[in-house]
Amino acid sequence: MTFVVTENCIKCKYTDCVEVCPVDCFYEGENMLVIHPDECIDCGVCVPECPAEAIFPDTDPTISDHWLDINRKYAEKWPNILSKRAPMPNADAENGREGKAAEFSPNPGQTEDVT
Repeated sequence: MTFVVTENCIKCKYTDCVEVCPVDCFYEGENMLVIHPDECIDCGVCVPECPAEAIFPDTDPTISDHWLDINRKYAEKWPNILSKRAPMPNADAENGREGKAAEFSPNPGQTEDVT
């Protein structure tokens, strides 16, 4: 099992989850974060820290393989993020808005924490 970042992270990009991750398995895109499934140790400490409630176990029946694929693919391309940052502008207004999947950006984030 691994944990997966899903659609509600898009255009929010809260980083509370990054701060508590003991293995630094989060990667930053332009408008969302992903979890590297091979680095995640399945501890789950990130789940209650996510204000957007966008992190789920990959065994959750409501999570499509699409989100696991997105996490795997972009964790290999995007920079590792190691510290908490300010959320995206308007994150609170974007939190919970439906239909954000179409606004996913494949571009990497501009984090300073590149490993």
